[in-house]
Amino acid sequence: MPPTVLTARALLLDMDGTLVNSDAAVERCWRRWAVEHGLDPEAALKVVHGRQGYATMAVLLPDRPVEENHADNRVMLAEETADVEGVVPIGGAPAFMAAIAELPHALVTSADTALATARMGAAALPMPAVRVTAEQVGASKPDPEGFLKRAAELGFDAADCVVFEDSEAGIAAGRAAGMRVVGVGPRAAALAPDVHVEDLTRVRVEAAADGSIRLHIDAA
Repeated sequence: MPPTVLTARALLLDMDGTLVNSDAAVERCWRRWAVEHGLDPEAALKVVHGRQGYATMAVLLPDRPVEENHADNRVMLAEETADVEGVVPIGGAPAFMAAIAELPHALVTSADTALATARMGAAALPMPAVRVTAEQVGASKPDPEGFLKRAAELGFDAADCVVFEDSEAGIAAGRAAGMRVVGVGPRAAALAPDVHVEDLTRVRVEAAADGSIRLHIDAA
C-alpha cells in the first residue's frame, strides 16, 4: 500500500504519547491520586490522557468544587515533574524532531512549562521554540484553543496545519480546530484520526520547494 501524503504549512505536536512515552509516570501518579479519592484506578486511567489535570478531576469528581481540582492539580504537576523514571522518546521521535527543526512547528501540550521541560529533557528531545503549555490557555483539550493560538502565532490558517496527537481529547481538539490529525500510538487507533501510525518511524518529512511540508506516512 503506497504511503499517504499530507501537505501542510505547519505542524502542531502534542507531547505525552506523541513525542514522549511517559505512560509509566502518568499512571503511577494518577493511580495514587485515584486510590486516595476512593476511585477505581483503571477507570481513572481511561480519561487522564490529553487533558490538563484539573479537567480530568472534573470528569472523575463532577460534584467537586473547581478550586479543589486546581489545588490538587498543582500538587499533581509537581509530582509528575519530579517523576521522570521510564520517560523515553516515542519510536522515531528523535529523527522526526531533527527533520522538522528548521520547519514551522510548535508544541501544544496540556503539561505546564516545568513538566514539559522535564519530560522533553528526560527523553533527550529538543524543546520547540514555539509552544503552548497549560499556563497559556484558558481551556484544556478537547477545547481547540491551544492549537488555534499556536497556528496563529506561526502565521498559518487552521487548514494549513497538521496535528500529531495520541489521545481522545487531543484528537477532538485538533478536529475542533479544523485541522487534519495524525494519530500516534495505540490510544489513537480507535479514534478515527485522518491517518494513524504506530509511531513516528512511519513518518518521513520532506521540505518542498514552495515552503510547504510533505508528510509521507506509512499508515498502521
